[in-house]
Amino acid sequence: MKLFSTTLITTAVGIALASMVNAQILTDDNGAPITDTKNSLTVGNNGSVLLQDVHLIEKLQRFSRERIPERVMHPRGTGAQGYFVASKDFSKYTTASLFKKGLKTPVLVRFSSVIHSKGSPETARDPRGFAVKFYTKTGNWDLVGNHLPTFFIRDAIKFPDFTHANKPSPVTNLQDPARFFDFFSKTPEATQTLTWLFSDHGTPASYRTMDGFGVHAFKLINKNGDIKWAKFHWKSHQGIKNLTSESAEKIQGKDFSHMTRDLYQNIKKGNYPKWDLMVKLVDPKDLNKFDFNIFDDTKQWFDVPEVKVGTMVLDKIPPNFFQFTEMAAYAPSRMIPGIAPSPDKMLQGRLFSYADAQMYRLGANYQLLPANRPLVKTNNYNIDGVMNVSDQRGDVNYYPSHHVKDQVTPKKDNSALLKGYMVREEISQPKNFYQAGILYRKFSKQERTNLINNLSGALVQVNNKGIQAQMVSYFYKADHEYGKRLGDKLGLKPNQYQ
Repeated sequence: MKLFSTTLITTAVGIALASMVNAQILTDDNGAPITDTKNSLTVGNNGSVLLQDVHLIEKLQRFSRERIPERVMHPRGTGAQGYFVASKDFSKYTTASLFKKGLKTPVLVRFSSVIHSKGSPETARDPRGFAVKFYTKTGNWDLVGNHLPTFFIRDAIKFPDFTHANKPSPVTNLQDPARFFDFFSKTPEATQTLTWLFSDHGTPASYRTMDGFGVHAFKLINKNGDIKWAKFHWKSHQGIKNLTSESAEKIQGKDFSHMTRDLYQNIKKGNYPKWDLMVKLVDPKDLNKFDFNIFDDTKQWFDVPEVKVGTMVLDKIPPNFFQFTEMAAYAPSRMIPGIAPSPDKMLQGRLFSYADAQMYRLGANYQLLPANRPLVKTNNYNIDGVMNVSDQRGDVNYYPSHHVKDQVTPKKDNSALLKGYMVREEISQPKNFYQAGILYRKFSKQERTNLINNLSGALVQVNNKGIQAQMVSYFYKADHEYGKRLGDKLGLKPNQYQ
């Protein structure tokens, strides 16, 4: 099973090289020159992203508005409803209302493709979106992640570029490995996630038989304002089952929708899929114990124990696909008290871009739609706009006022003060390769062979030997055997990539 079309695009790299001769200064839409489009503006190189980064905001806004009505990302989706039951009291770490032992919280889950289009086969090699909307007593919480534990880039300013490189060519409308690997040959932090993607994990057998990950680090806050850094992991009760490239090709010849069909058929039979929600916790005082930046979404937290906090059961097919899958809108910025973002640069960008994309796609009042409406009554002055069906009354639509008693809810957060100069820099301790090596060595002998075959099958379509060698050098840095086997498969000599 190949990620890309077998058609070889021989002109793309040549055009790119020719354009470098007449290179132009990049500018924002108002004509101002861009000083850096690889690093967001942050407080220190590990700090939070600043809203004053106008270039980042404009880049993400324009990206979110490129296509209608299909989602730019995660276009093909499958929805299912169910519930989450907390298995323990987690109030020691967070005030989040759903983590009270025995409490049952309704959920809406949307599984999806990430890169491939709405009409693509579900056998296509692609990360799978794993988004869960919890309808809690203190508002909706969206845990928006993927079935792989890491992501390809660590800064949201690269996200439009990452997507453009993976989407079809603007000239041919075909996915082109020359474009894909041209981008990744300049993006070494993607090495581990590419290893995940081109392994058999890139083609899961079903939605039921894959795990889910929040990918990013989040902040848990208790009633005293004390914090822990956390990562979330959905662990499948059904186990993990993947397809080889050969088996995926056979299924694709018979069924473009095997994952959706499998999920719905099992729910109809009463064979309800289940996942345990596992949480990894890191105390702020332990940050310096790690030899990498724990807020880097291209990294996993090895050797940090997981604790189970509850179980999710999907027991209902939504009554209307369009209302509860196509119009279901998820955004990591939808959080509840007790859960907050970390300084992860990718997450910081997603806090803006996801909600903004949904607002553009569905309108300003998309959270009034049945799939997105919280169980609790909302109370704010976000009024008017297209399709506002809320019951807004009274003359006061501002705050503060002598005429109404509306209040805000103060909260404690004992996080350390962020300090630093405004910079555009890569994070400290990037360590781009070593976790990819750990992953490769964990694979079985057959899984390693499948990985090498899948990667070489895509890279062989790239006519530029320099790009091939650059990619192989990354995998060689991760693990010498990994890189050498791939280089041998592509006919490269060791001195070309070592």
